[in-house]
Amino acid sequence: MATIRASGLLLHPTSLPGRFGIGDLGPEALRWVDFLAAAGQKLWQVLPLGPTGYGDSPYQSFSAFAGNPYLVSPERLLEDGLLEPADLAGAPAFPAGRVDYGPVIEWKLAILAKSHARFSAGAAPGLREDFETFCHAQVGWLEDFALFMALKEAHGGATWTSWERGLIAREPAALAAARERLAVAVGSQRFRQFLFFRQWSAVRECARAAGVRIIGDLPIFVAHDSADVWAHPELFQLDARGAPAAMAGVPPDYFTKTGQLWGNPLYRWDVLARDGYAWWVERLRATFEVVDIARLDHFRGFEAYWEVPGGQATAEKGRWVKGPGAAFFESVRAALGALPIIAEDLGFVTPGVLALRDRFGLPGMKILQFAFEKGALHPFLPHNLPANCVVYTGTHDNDTTRGWYASAPEPQRHFARSYLGCDGDDIAWSLIRAGMASVADTFIAPLQDVLDLGPETRMNLPGRLGGNWGWRFRREQVTDAECDRLLDLTETYGR
Repeated sequence: MATIRASGLLLHPTSLPGRFGIGDLGPEALRWVDFLAAAGQKLWQVLPLGPTGYGDSPYQSFSAFAGNPYLVSPERLLEDGLLEPADLAGAPAFPAGRVDYGPVIEWKLAILAKSHARFSAGAAPGLREDFETFCHAQVGWLEDFALFMALKEAHGGATWTSWERGLIAREPAALAAARERLAVAVGSQRFRQFLFFRQWSAVRECARAAGVRIIGDLPIFVAHDSADVWAHPELFQLDARGAPAAMAGVPPDYFTKTGQLWGNPLYRWDVLARDGYAWWVERLRATFEVVDIARLDHFRGFEAYWEVPGGQATAEKGRWVKGPGAAFFESVRAALGALPIIAEDLGFVTPGVLALRDRFGLPGMKILQFAFEKGALHPFLPHNLPANCVVYTGTHDNDTTRGWYASAPEPQRHFARSYLGCDGDDIAWSLIRAGMASVADTFIAPLQDVLDLGPETRMNLPGRLGGNWGWRFRREQVTDAECDRLLDLTETYGR
């Protein structure tokens, strides 16, 4: 990352306003970029942009390469001639402040199917060449993904390990028969991806023109029920049935007595190393075609990861296993050049993790909400920060700053007031000012903190089943007052 001082906001596109039940890549995304630019912000951080499944988590995607079709803008489809005005006039009255995923997905998939049917019947002929070019350029992942999703749909959403044996083993005859049988569904999946990347490219071009760089998010592990694992089982630790032979997670700690069992299959790093980590190189290459900077989630897993045997119900029984370490980053750097990566180095971090991060000059993350727990020596306090880091008020996994302050023990609240020189009434902006003023090269705040919102707008509570990823803001909530206040702090502190 460049060392220029900069600041920005964290907001996933699903949280954008609009009348179609979920934020999308249409006019509101461009208005958001305009707001960032007017407020002097140079960065927009998003969560992973892949297609989501059960639980709606962007961190459990059906593909490490594909885009989320639920983000496709119906208004842009209308402009392209792929929908009629009546198609949008009949949209349900979705709630404005949250994503109700079930009804939204049902309606969005119907709209996408209608668009594909019209395209197949000859509508929007000007897009045909672009579609063919996209399919050819992305063939390395697109064909497997489109067939995987068509097969999932044909099997009622069932996990790929429950399909017919020939499909599980990817026998050529079985795959060929499936492609022929499901040709329309496979074509529809390809078309959804074309629409996503076409619309995202327009948003990114708008951001580039406005001087706004986009920070993406790259989970280290991929979902077991994904096109990646189905298409490349040799790269993952799987048993004879295709189930994870070893799973990712983190061990028990002060906060979680049984640890966190994520369930993702672990990589066979020895196999990946044989061809210079080619799958990972292509994954990163694809990522940097979509975003400018990538936050590498669970960075410590590249130095060492917690391995839990398959079949365990918790993460208690596991062991630390050395990761690929510097060899991985050397290979990636040789293939792709400089690494515009933020290392998510939170949680249990060893000297080895820090040494790996620093060897490649990667900025780590500091969270101001955590800074008031242990007095003046806490490394996340602004006066202890290094320049090469990204400081946040909080992330998508934290409560909002107002929610954090309301629930924090009084000694932490007292120290925060004393340190920040405030009475706590405007705590979110007090933290924003502290982050802006710090020596850290990069500062990011979630939009919820800019709007001084409470815990009901929290994006994710780790470990909670349901109720996550749903918050959306309404257009009238973001006013000139927030814009001017951000711009003033940005100019005051040289960001």
